[in-house]
Amino acid sequence: MTRLTKFNGATLTLTITEDITIDERDYGGKQTFAITGVNDVTRRLVTVTTTEATILTFSSAIGPGAYIAADVMYLRLSNLDDTNFITLTFRNQDNDEVAIKLDSGKSLILCGDNSGGMVDIFNATQDADVASDTDLGDLTNIQADANSASVDLEIYVASK
Repeated sequence: MTRLTKFNGATLTLTITEDITIDERDYGGKQTFAITGVNDVTRRLVTVTTTEATILTFSSAIGPGAYIAADVMYLRLSNLDDTNFITLTFRNQDNDEVAIKLDSGKSLILCGDNSGGMVDIFNATQDADVASDTDLGDLTNIQADANSASVDLEIYVASK
């Protein structure tokens, strides 16, 4: 079977702007960067309940809710609730985990490695003495649970 269309890859341009003036002084900042070769964008809304559930998986094959780890270049998770927070748990191939609180109305952005996407991007340890261990692992999944009531979460993923 021959593809009808061949994607050349689009460019996703991101602009992060901090706009603040304190005592008549501008302390704002702006960072713009581009991610080239994007061939797939997923934007979806999920309901996160108070029971932890996997919201995204990353591996070497694509599937329902699953992305090819090496192809994912950009990920944004936005808590659309005005009251409740979400706990996001990121797990790598070594079963290392890091949990991050995403408060109401806030977003978390994770950019993939320039050459490998979500491959070899994090390590986690409880022991500060082992913090120098640089054996980074591939992101394998993200789990989420809401603190006291269901929350709407927007997921935005850009892949090669």
